[in-house]
Amino acid sequence: MTVLQSDLDANGVATLTVNRPEALNALNAEVMDALHAAVTGLRGKAKAIILTGAGKAFVAGADIAAMANLTADEAREFSLAGQDTFQAFAEFAGPVIAAINGYALGGGLELAMACDILVASEKAVVGQPEVKLGVVPGFGGSQRLPRRTGPGVAKWLLMTGETVKADEALRMGIVDHVVPHDTLLAACRDLASKILANGPLATAAAKRLVDEGLDLDLAAALELEADAFGDSFRTHDQKEGMAAFLTKRKPAFQAR
Repeated sequence: MTVLQSDLDANGVATLTVNRPEALNALNAEVMDALHAAVTGLRGKAKAIILTGAGKAFVAGADIAAMANLTADEAREFSLAGQDTFQAFAEFAGPVIAAINGYALGGGLELAMACDILVASEKAVVGQPEVKLGVVPGFGGSQRLPRRTGPGVAKWLLMTGETVKADEALRMGIVDHVVPHDTLLAACRDLASKILANGPLATAAAKRLVDEGLDLDLAAALELEADAFGDSFRTHDQKEGMAAFLTKRKPAFQAR
């Protein structure tokens, strides 16, 4: 049985499903390798990615049995490899949507936070419980979580190891939307469709502006925005989009 199922539909939306339901989709080396291969293989093929899990978990965390006897050097390399895999999702040009269908704990929440938009089922439970095992997050949790919630909430979650349900995760800013469990994938597909209806160069630039601007001071970030705004006027899509607006028709974007 494959540990990662991949489906690319006619609209260019790829759905990746972590498929180890007997282990609550825990991340081991095989899953990590499959995730990295999948996201890199979809470059230039998929326009958007929806990431979810089989069964009652999104990803319940990293495989503890596989980590328990690592040396310090091996643990560091494992951390760097995981960060590299998750960063590949963050750097995918199109929208990447996490469809959090259940437990997203530890490495599972870290994987979700590497996505652009987190949509949670009402049954979802999220958290970073690594301190309960005597370790810290290794796949980006200590850095991506405060960028979502602010430092106070992030420290509370990281230092207590507590988990929270979907409605509380929404209030804290950990996830972006909560939907009924049975509509989760449909809601994510609808979201992807709405994004893909817009100018693809513009949506990719908007994603990049947020990601890069967060690490700059405001003046530099605003200059980055002005550069991107100016660059958009060199594209066919800008001319097509504005012409379509003025003539009250649907634009035909060409990503050029």
